[in-house]
Amino acid sequence: MPWTTVTRLLNRHPVRPPDSGMSRRKSLWENIHLDPWLLGLVLLMMGGGLLVLYSASGQHLSMVAGQALRFGVALALMAGIAQFPPSTFLRWAPLMYGLGMLMLLAVELVGDIGMGAQRWLEIPGVIRFQPSEMMKLATPLMVAAYLSRTGVPPRLHHLLISALIIGAPVVLVAMQPDLGTAMLVACAGLLVVLLAGLSWRLIGCFIAILAAALPLLWINLHSYQRQRILTFLNPESDPLGAGWNIIQSTTAIGSGGVWGKGWFEGTQSQLEFLPERHTDFIIAVLGEEFGLVGMTALLALYLIMVCRGLWLAAGAQDSFGRLAAGSIILTFFIYVFVNVGMVSGILPVVGVPLPLISYGGTSSVTLLVGFGVLMSVHAHRRLLPR
Repeated sequence: MPWTTVTRLLNRHPVRPPDSGMSRRKSLWENIHLDPWLLGLVLLMMGGGLLVLYSASGQHLSMVAGQALRFGVALALMAGIAQFPPSTFLRWAPLMYGLGMLMLLAVELVGDIGMGAQRWLEIPGVIRFQPSEMMKLATPLMVAAYLSRTGVPPRLHHLLISALIIGAPVVLVAMQPDLGTAMLVACAGLLVVLLAGLSWRLIGCFIAILAAALPLLWINLHSYQRQRILTFLNPESDPLGAGWNIIQSTTAIGSGGVWGKGWFEGTQSQLEFLPERHTDFIIAVLGEEFGLVGMTALLALYLIMVCRGLWLAAGAQDSFGRLAAGSIILTFFIYVFVNVGMVSGILPVVGVPLPLISYGGTSSVTLLVGFGVLMSVHAHRRLLPR
């Protein structure tokens, strides 16, 4: 879908209802401020994700139960968030952003180290979480709140301030180091700027500046990050080292054929050749066990979710609602695209989980809180009279 079509859709005026002469009785879903179609797709995706996780974890029932509990918490938060009007998120955005920045600074000072990275905060005996996941939502909400107050399309000095809002958390997340999450936070913020009506001339200038800065970015990457990019270009250069992950994932997907080998019957995953098979590479498990048919069905569900989300975002009646809702659903699309791309070998491996399928709690909670904001924008719209 061309970018101009997306921005035109999100900025169109709400449809005026016919004058029936009487007030329409609200449905159950309207009273509880939830969208049944998006909720149904989320539940369907969660159910499928638990089935795949049960196989990917080696039939580890406690892991599946833990994930189901996290899904339940995320759904409750989504339903709760949807009850608040969008004006609430407009007021909360600076607080969320400021709290997220403080937690990112806390990670640098006292964060837990795991798998060679300092990304987590832990309250002993209570919770362990990644503050960077919160910034995937707090950053676009903050940019949307700022640009909605200054007016759209944004002027140059508004763009510079937006760049600072986006750049601050991106730098802190990249220092952990977590390049994948840093890129997603940057994309979430930039999508708001693009949806605000950025001209193609400015987009071209920013792309040229980014291209010119690539050598500097390359120099400042960690050695393992540069190795990931080189491995992406030629996985066979180190088949038993850096290229192992991508070679095993593409082998698993290819060996599934059209119909797959069957549930629990995958060799690459069940014999533990496939790394991170319950998190970042879980779609390779699905491809091996359910084949092309299973992967096509999953991607079709994702596409329907994105289309439904864009339709909900298009009904927003103010700048903040359109920018926030549009960026949330388009960021969701980027999550899916990046994960599928890295597992299938068309993008470098950056450690991005597959939404609603991969094992993990913080990412699921952040995603469904975003969907709660999206449902709120749609549920609290006001139908315009004739």
